[in-house]
Amino acid sequence: MSEVGQPAGRLRIAVIGGTGVLGSGLAQRWARAGYPVVIGSRDAGKAAQAAAAIAVPPGLPPVRGLSQSEAAVAADVIVLTVPFAAHNASLDAIRPSCGGKIVVDATVPLVPPKVGTAQIPIEGCAAVQASQRLGNDAVVVSAFHNISAHKLGGSDPIECDVLVFGDQRAAREAVIRLVEAAGLRGLHGGPLANSIAAEAMTSVLITINRLYKVDGAGIRITGP
Repeated sequence: MSEVGQPAGRLRIAVIGGTGVLGSGLAQRWARAGYPVVIGSRDAGKAAQAAAAIAVPPGLPPVRGLSQSEAAVAADVIVLTVPFAAHNASLDAIRPSCGGKIVVDATVPLVPPKVGTAQIPIEGCAAVQASQRLGNDAVVVSAFHNISAHKLGGSDPIECDVLVFGDQRAAREAVIRLVEAAGLRGLHGGPLANSIAAEAMTSVLITINRLYKVDGAGIRITGP
């Protein structure tokens, strides 16, 4: 597994699906925190445009835009922020470059038009689906399911907790550091199979947003 405890300025992050609201928001926050960031998209041209739109402070690495497979090659940690409909195709595109790397999967199995109804893939959850498709060489961790993506566009800390799931504690710890670098609080959620809880909770939050006219409901865990 790649050394994920390096200083922020050396760890390279690929955000696959970084042209979307969630991916671009995370990419912006990590880039401004000093992480070299690459945006990966099926369309390398769109990735380059999204990268150029992210301003970083002087002296920090500019964000780059590449194809999905090229971005995966260039990264130490790969973050997947694609719609569920594109999940398997994106996993197949990055699979050759995932060996020994942490792959952070933020995918939620939303099935339009009933996105307010929780869906459960036959594998149990999207994160386990990713782990099975990538194979044993990749270390899959899931996170960032329950954030209102548009709130990532700012620079202020966000009052929302991020549950982090994975079968290796060290990998979860590494992703919690990335969560904190993005201005959120990360908490251990246990093994990868537990990701089903956060994935399903996204549909619950969508329903709450609609019924109560909330601007991006999130979750907070009391106690820790």
